[in-house]
Amino acid sequence: MEMINATGRRKAAVARVYLTKGDGKIVVNGKDYKDYFPQTHVQANLTDPFATVEAENIYDLKVNVYGGGFKGQSEAIRMAIARALVKLNEEFRSPLKSRKFLTRDARVVERKKYGRPKARKSFQFSKR
Repeated sequence: MEMINATGRRKAAVARVYLTKGDGKIVVNGKDYKDYFPQTHVQANLTDPFATVEAENIYDLKVNVYGGGFKGQSEAIRMAIARALVKLNEEFRSPLKSRKFLTRDARVVERKKYGRPKARKSFQFSKR
């Protein structure tokens, strides 16, 4: 098996994942994923696609991710991992799709409008 690559996006984060046969090492931007994402609930985002298809500790991952915050980055990585697993084996598609790992969540922050302090918030109204 050669290297399989896939891309995932969430909010402002973009993740590129390279999947190879190995023993389950996940490296994110040159660091171990447990060092890069210290929160355990965020670490679970990275391992969920493997748990869904019962493929833990079979593949090594090399991840490049940039933009956004830690939650957006972890969900972008999760989507990229799911896409790479589907490229590897088409039978993985239905369990991953049922968990919504293959769906692009397009919600992003609304832009700030002029004459307002934020996107929708307005300054306090004063009648007199």
